[in-house]
This record gives sequence, C-alpha cells and structure tokens, in this order.
Amino acid sequence: MIRRVTSPALFPPPTYSHATVVEAGTKLAFLAGAVPLDVDGNLVGEGDPVRQAEQVIANMEKQLRAVGSDLAHVLSTDVYVVSGETAVLSAVWEVVEASGLSTGPHSSTLLGVACLGYSGQLVEITATAMVPEEPADSALPEKPTDGAASQAPADRSQS
Repeated sequence: MIRRVTSPALFPPPTYSHATVVEAGTKLAFLAGAVPLDVDGNLVGEGDPVRQAEQVIANMEKQLRAVGSDLAHVLSTDVYVVSGETAVLSAVWEVVEASGLSTGPHSSTLLGVACLGYSGQLVEITATAMVPEEPADSALPEKPTDGAASQAPADRSQS
C-alpha cells in the first residue's frame, strides 16, 4: 500500500508530496537514471530540455514496464536539468506533471545541475517505484536484461 504524505506543518508543495510511505512487504524497483537517448543510443532533442524531458519520460515508462510497473506506481523521483534558470526547470517540470508522474502525487526533487553524463544531455530522471503484485494495466512486462553487455550505451563522456 502506498501512502503519500503532505505535512500540514510545511508549505504545501504544488504537485508532489513531502514523503511517500510503503507498507513492508511491497516490492520496489529502483530505476537507473532515464536519459534522452533513442533505442539506437542517439540523443533526442539536442538543445531542447522540454523535448529531452519527453524522451526521458518515454524511456522511464519502458523501464517501468520491464519490471511490471507504470508511472502511477512511481513513489519518488529526482529530476536533473542542466540549467541554472528557474524558467527552464519549470518547463521540464511541466512535462513531468503532464506525464502522469504527478498522479498521487509522488515525492520529487527538481535540481539544476552543471552537466550530465552524455554529451548534449540536458535532462535525467531517477525513480523509485512500487511493483504491484498484479501488473499495472499499462505495465506489459518486457523481457528484462541482466548485465551491461546487453545495454551498450553511447559514449557517456563530456564534450
């Protein structure tokens, strides 16, 4: 069972909760950072944080389906945006809100950072999700892959 908590002793957050509590015995999935790469490892939306955020959400949905979960079962996220401008962070957050991740709402932190792992990458989102006993309606499990050999990502160095 998921219980999302907004403390009345704190300023009310716009579309997220202060904390998420999961009852013991619940299966959790800790997702690696979803990045704005297509299936061939090409950067999607170069220079466009909104387009990159959309690709990141699409990739996160695939990660979640692979473990039998979906966006509605995400408990917590960290949203990283390469920018020091609140307007850019807000534009990315609007993509997060529109995605269904704010259903609940989940606990989240939005951060402006100096750089991320792939050249040209502007957005990355990490997540923790509950995996329901019965797969979520939108979660069609994909065959999970084990090990890095099957993932073969593009160069993760900075340029």
